[in-house]
Amino acid sequence: MIMRGALQFISYPSCSAYRRRYRYLSFSLGSLTVTEQPKRSLFKPNRPSNNKSSAFKFISLCGLVIVANLRFIMAWRSHGSDNDDLVKQLKRNGVIKTPAVERALITIDRGNFVKTNAYADSPQTIGYAATISAPHMHAVALEQLSAQLKEGASVLDVGSGSGYLTACMAVMVGDTGKAVGIEHIPELVTKSLENIKKDQVASRLLDLGRLIIEHGDGRIGSPEHGPFDAIHVGAAAPDIPQALVEQLKAGGRLVLPVGPQGGSQTLIQIDKSADGEVKKSRLMGVIYVPLTDQKKQWPIGARTMDDL
Repeated sequence: MIMRGALQFISYPSCSAYRRRYRYLSFSLGSLTVTEQPKRSLFKPNRPSNNKSSAFKFISLCGLVIVANLRFIMAWRSHGSDNDDLVKQLKRNGVIKTPAVERALITIDRGNFVKTNAYADSPQTIGYAATISAPHMHAVALEQLSAQLKEGASVLDVGSGSGYLTACMAVMVGDTGKAVGIEHIPELVTKSLENIKKDQVASRLLDLGRLIIEHGDGRIGSPEHGPFDAIHVGAAAPDIPQALVEQLKAGGRLVLPVGPQGGSQTLIQIDKSADGEVKKSRLMGVIYVPLTDQKKQWPIGARTMDDL
């Protein structure tokens, strides 16, 4: 998956006068340029316009939005020379915020789960029309779920793919917790277990039964292992799967991308209160591969281990 340009919406601030007057906004990481719309003035004829002052006010209106979203631009610069350096860059760029997430990402070496460019901050193919998400998006997911990923908690990772994020979650919930990854491509289940066994900590959690990778349709969750304190979905569903909401514990949280393939997608957070009330929050615009069935993603006749 990859994330959309984080600043795409700031060209139109809430102030209607400045939205019309400064319709064109160009920017880079090092500069911000405001271009005045070359049409009639919004101000009264007997009131002279101060372009410099207006531009300053406009930039002030956008300032908070720009600062908040520059973090996601910087996330794309979080490339590392090795796993420790990757985590260091993610922390420096403000993506990693909590010690528990930092420890998990340091503990599980991404290089055991990706063949090439393991420490580049970008998605990588893992075969079978599947990808492993960019490191900054994995960090975002863990941060959004960090309040739920405590020692002894249970978590479900839908579309577990390489097994990397599931292993990170297993580290966060510890020896008394349970992290379940569900993947509908059988070959990826096999490959992810091989990846996990390369990692000493993850392999031990697998042997203890605290880290589980199973084959199945993630859209219906894993009733056998539920309910869950946290659920993460690594592919975009056209609608929120009700089965996953039902498998959330009271106080649980679900994070998933929602939207059509190739269309507008949003990372959504679902929180379930103690009385069962469900609250939905929009986090950010994203682009993910679709959450689909096994046949649509990779037809049986097309399967070959060479694709891995």
